[in-house]
Amino acid sequence: MKCICLFVSILLLCLLNSAALAQYAPADNTSARLAIKSEVLGEERVVLVHTPAGYERGNQRYPVLYMTDGNAHIDHTGSTIEFLARSGRMPQLIIVAIANTDRTRDLTPTRASIRNPGGQTIPFPTSGGADKFLKFIESEVIPKIESSYRTQPYRIFAGHSFGGLFAIHAFLARPEVFNAYIAVSPSMGWDDHLLSRRGEEFFKARTELNRTLFITLANEGGESREGFDRFKEILAKQKAKNFAWGSMLMEDEDHGSVVLRSHYFGLRKVFDGWQIAATPGSRLEVAGVEDHYKKLSGKFGFTVLPPELLMNNLGYQLMGDSKMEEAIGVFKHNVERYPNSANVYDSLAEAYEKSGKLDVAKPNYEKAVQLGQQNNDPNLQVYKTNFDRVVELLKKNAEGKGK
Repeated sequence: MKCICLFVSILLLCLLNSAALAQYAPADNTSARLAIKSEVLGEERVVLVHTPAGYERGNQRYPVLYMTDGNAHIDHTGSTIEFLARSGRMPQLIIVAIANTDRTRDLTPTRASIRNPGGQTIPFPTSGGADKFLKFIESEVIPKIESSYRTQPYRIFAGHSFGGLFAIHAFLARPEVFNAYIAVSPSMGWDDHLLSRRGEEFFKARTELNRTLFITLANEGGESREGFDRFKEILAKQKAKNFAWGSMLMEDEDHGSVVLRSHYFGLRKVFDGWQIAATPGSRLEVAGVEDHYKKLSGKFGFTVLPPELLMNNLGYQLMGDSKMEEAIGVFKHNVERYPNSANVYDSLAEAYEKSGKLDVAKPNYEKAVQLGQQNNDPNLQVYKTNFDRVVELLKKNAEGKGK
């Protein structure tokens, strides 16, 4: 009886959250608002799209994170991604956050009702529309995003509560739509643990599955805990090749507060191995860095370039070792990979200058100034100073030869 009561409480919380999440106004003013007239759902739906800083100035492509309850979670998830990317733990992502209309309808896989401890039936009259909602995402949202933004062929899906239930439903029903799934405190008791039963069948004949699944649960107990543990057991028994999964029980979080940490650890799991490993006290070598990112490209199915700043640092490391030609080679590769960055031209120019090749340094410093002006680069004055210095040196050299 205690389990039923707790499960009812969680479901009622989901319904209360539905109203709150539908009314929540996003604080993220950098997100674009797209209205999609959905033929699948027969209504207009709003999605918020958050792009990484500097997106409009570059040509880089990004993996995409799709989320339910987007209005409520786009801000903190964007900050989490920015933090992890800045720490070298993952790439920057485009976030596509779908706003709610009828949350219960869209996120539950079947029409279901439950009985409370007093024997009364609690109906969910609009429930059971998850398949249609998944079709909307697959056939209308994803094509719109991939035709309008610079995306990589790598998609992640994240959902909380009923959204977590939907994430697991999407994973089991259409695993090919997304590359990775993050299910936050999913309502696994739904319809007599429907998805656990489906999960057992799903993995029976599954020999290979190049996907990632991460599930979490707050301190909720009852059927939520029972469903979480049951699904974990199913995952632990499966033997599908290339399938990566993880789980985390967060007993110091409640059903509402669990989302932020779940997205943090979920993204860490999805991009496990992204950060290049370095032994304390050792130095990274160019060949090792190039090999690491080549392997990441194979793992994730899109080209992963070594970060501009990392390669720049390696170039300066080589300069410090007086390996000027090798340093110039590294800076040249950086220019090829990041042609819109003023900094890479400035660094290449510096290497040429220190090698005594002022005539080659000058046009690269000049390019750094041009890009710095275009991009409102905070280091523009540094680029100008470097350019002016080389111009003056060339002038003095010319005057010296004329005497």
